Amino acid sequence: MQTAGKVFVVTGAGNGIGREVAVELVAQGAIVAAVDINEDGLRQTADTAGARISTHVLDISDDDAVAAFPQTVIDAHGVVDGLFNIAGIAQDCESTSGITPERIDQLMGVNFRGTVAMTRAFLPHLAARPDGGRIMLTSSMSALVPVPGAAVYGASKAAIAYFGYGLAQDLRRQSPSVKATTVIPGTIWTDIVCNTAQTMGVPVAAAKAFAMPARKAAKKMIAATMKGRTSLIIGKDAHFYRGLSRISSRLAERVSYLQVGTFVYRQNSAFDTFGTDSTP
Repeated sequence: MQTAGKVFVVTGAGNGIGREVAVELVAQGAIVAAVDINEDGLRQTADTAGARISTHVLDISDDDAVAAFPQTVIDAHGVVDGLFNIAGIAQDCESTSGITPERIDQLMGVNFRGTVAMTRAFLPHLAARPDGGRIMLTSSMSALVPVPGAAVYGASKAAIAYFGYGLAQDLRRQSPSVKATTVIPGTIWTDIVCNTAQTMGVPVAAAKAFAMPARKAAKKMIAATMKGRTSLIIGKDAHFYRGLSRISSRLAERVSYLQVGTFVYRQNSAFDTFGTDSTP
């Protein structure tokens, strides 16, 4: 599929990777319906992208709002050719015993159920397109290897990955012209990564040098989705952990613990006590 002249919905477009994907799609000649819960962020994205973009404030964990949203896009642009599921929230170094039930529901509601709801809402419209449609789902390196202090986040992203793979299988039979691409990014330089580095005490310059620029990641995501690839791994660390896991999953887990846990547990001594480090 060519991007020029097509209409794409991009969630999480108010910042980070979502903004870069939206801006890049417009640069390639597409029309974008940019979605985010942050109105100010959407306004900044629109200012950066220029023409051929509409902005829509939407909470993807609101099932009723999501179900009604495809018609909003069709009213604005006539058709819809693809959906880039990028919206998500991070876990703030919370232990499994300390994280609150409300926070668990929020992480799963936005990261997993919101992605599923958006995908299901747009599927009938994408299947009706004469030349097919495209769906991209954003997982995480946490789906490849467990990350200290982010068990629930990792679970939500692993769930997205396997939902995406299963969706691609379903589409082979139900709607062969619609392709689903699951992307597993490693460390991508965004405001979230910058804030996490500062929280963990990692030098920002070092973290930025290690991470992939968000614009480069966006271009790779778009290219793989347009080609209809089933999956894509981007980032040196994500490729490293996938390769290491194939050799020894135990070794991959240990390396992750040594690499990330050194900072997470040093910064948060409450991890040593069950049930005392909950974050609202």
